[in-house]
Amino acid sequence: MRRFFAYIVVLACVLGGGAWWWLNAPLDTAQPSVDLSIDPGTSPRGVARAVADAGVRVDPRVLFLWFRFSGRDRQIKAGSYELARGITPRALLDKLARGEEALRAVTLVEGWNIRQVREALARADQLKADTQGLDDAAFMARLGRPGMHPEGRFFPDTYTYAKGSSDVAVLQRALRAMDRRLEAAWAQRSGDTPLKSPDEALILASIVEKETGVAGDRPLVAGVFANRLRIGMPLQTDPAVIYGLGDRFDGNLRKKDLQTDTPWNTYTRAGLPPTPIAMPGKAALLAAVQPDATKALYFVARGDGSSHFSATLDEHNRAVNQYQRAPAQGSSK
Repeated sequence: MRRFFAYIVVLACVLGGGAWWWLNAPLDTAQPSVDLSIDPGTSPRGVARAVADAGVRVDPRVLFLWFRFSGRDRQIKAGSYELARGITPRALLDKLARGEEALRAVTLVEGWNIRQVREALARADQLKADTQGLDDAAFMARLGRPGMHPEGRFFPDTYTYAKGSSDVAVLQRALRAMDRRLEAAWAQRSGDTPLKSPDEALILASIVEKETGVAGDRPLVAGVFANRLRIGMPLQTDPAVIYGLGDRFDGNLRKKDLQTDTPWNTYTRAGLPPTPIAMPGKAALLAAVQPDATKALYFVARGDGSSHFSATLDEHNRAVNQYQRAPAQGSSK
């Protein structure tokens, strides 16, 4: 009897040691890393089979037994995972139970227009281009915003996503982010703002974003445009004209371009253009609703990214002569 019990103890130790070794031994994979996709509702047995089918050299029956024995088999989460060669069964279960999906990231940059946004998403790694080929109307309808113009409606930021995600999900997050940022900015607007709605704030913010090369100039640039709006003076902002030219713009803004009427030509039309011209960031949104109190009606680029601001046309013309030594291709503001 003693021998029998001793045999049982030795056998248990051997089995226990073997199990411990297996749980902490590196698993081999067909590639340096393999992609694993687990659909919602997949059973633990199905997950074990999916791991083996993905290219991990493991007996799915043994892996399933580990899932069940651990007591965490029902904690495994659906998603897209990246499994590196050498992952252990213990680490594999930890990853699946915590839902540590393989994430990628795409950055939407302040000042980009919608064409640049869509191009960036089309190039994004492992992101499904479900909106590719849609025109603006169909594009926004696909995102749940029918009838809305897409320009400026996405907040510039870095967005992470799981491999195999849809660009629709990323765009909807960016839409909601801009909604929140715009709502927060509008709630902080100055009492004397000439802007009548959050949409007007978004339009002005997009212009401020494109007009400023130095962050500290944003509130002053916004102040100039606010002053012009108050007195009915044309905004005369080149980035809006360029936006209205679309593909016709070849990088050189000419006098005839300033005289070519489009809905975004702020030389031929008074007030704000009908839509934003780019994605404004948080600072531009706040500058649009909280512009600096200034008497300036004009500004001109100094050539170092900053601008010189003037209250009178005579002062402005002197600044133009000082800072724009080469013949102007477009117009100073």
